[in-house]
Amino acid sequence: MRHTPKIAGLSAVLALCAGVTAAQDVTVGMITTLSGGGAGLGVDVRDGFQLALDMAGEHNIKLVVEDDGQRPELAVQIAERMVQSERADILTGIIWSNLAMAVVPSTVAQDIFYLSPNAGPSALAGANCHPNYFNVAWQNDMLHEGAGAYANELGYENTFIMAPNYPAGTDALAGFKRYFEGNLAGELFTQVGQTDYAAEIAQIRASGADSIFIFLPGGMGISFMRQYEQSGLDLPIVSAAFTFSQDILPAVGSAALGVFNASQWSPDLDNEANVEFVARFREAYGRIPSLYASQGFDTANLILSAAAKADVKDRDAFREALREADFTSVRGDFAWAPNQHPIQKVYIREVVEVDGEFTNRIVGVAFEEHRDVHGENCSM
Repeated sequence: MRHTPKIAGLSAVLALCAGVTAAQDVTVGMITTLSGGGAGLGVDVRDGFQLALDMAGEHNIKLVVEDDGQRPELAVQIAERMVQSERADILTGIIWSNLAMAVVPSTVAQDIFYLSPNAGPSALAGANCHPNYFNVAWQNDMLHEGAGAYANELGYENTFIMAPNYPAGTDALAGFKRYFEGNLAGELFTQVGQTDYAAEIAQIRASGADSIFIFLPGGMGISFMRQYEQSGLDLPIVSAAFTFSQDILPAVGSAALGVFNASQWSPDLDNEANVEFVARFREAYGRIPSLYASQGFDTANLILSAAAKADVKDRDAFREALREADFTSVRGDFAWAPNQHPIQKVYIREVVEVDGEFTNRIVGVAFEEHRDVHGENCSM
């Protein structure tokens, strides 16, 4: 038997996991983006998830990982193969909301659990919520709502807003506008995966905006910020963590300094579990974890906690074990809203440079116990 390390802040989960080897194995199929412009996001989800399994020592989780290439049709094919050939009990890992919309409804209808470590489309949080669908990260609007609220505090009155044209992009702009009290200098939807933003930057320059709100995760954010810096335009930017996450900060560099972004997690959160997680992630992978890594880590620990209490083949019992959320989250307190999305604090972070590394630090709080608005339409 492998040695089970004593991990600060996770002792309750590890104690539960000590006796699970006699239980039915839990096969988890991870469909995530490991290639292309969004690869850094999927790599961090995968690595955070794997770290939690490694830290747990002995467990009964079998993890199967495949790359969706950020293509909905490929994600659907992988999901079907994982359910039919791998006999997966749980699917997880999807980064992009258009892929989630292609995979999740058919998955949960087959009595397979889907636990989202990232994508949180509004369509799955409201009327289309499902007992087998749990979102461990957030509903898409949530962090952008925090950015909108903080833009008011910063005194912005005429903001230009921009996001890619897919479900998470429309949710992002809707979330920002829900709380922002000023005027919009312009509103743009760009192409998913776009790399040239010269035309958009020209529109921003001509708009008379006093500030910018962007949602451009992964390679899109890197491309925009590099071109924005070269343009000489110096309007302040407010955003959510996705555009200024740890996975892209080394590539963006000093152009990101001073940007405020909303997040439910930050590497400098001072709780025992997070301090241990950040240290162990750096030790294992040689880099500061991103919010994607934290979400993969939490998702794995939620599954471990449920697997310690219930046989996954007993779907009702396992579902109740998931609902108990008896694990220590690196973000601090963790609780479900009735639509099985988190109720959580939303922080404001600032991009800073510490010891030669670009990272985020918490500078404020946008919301204390925030839940998404779509849950009102969920019948669970």
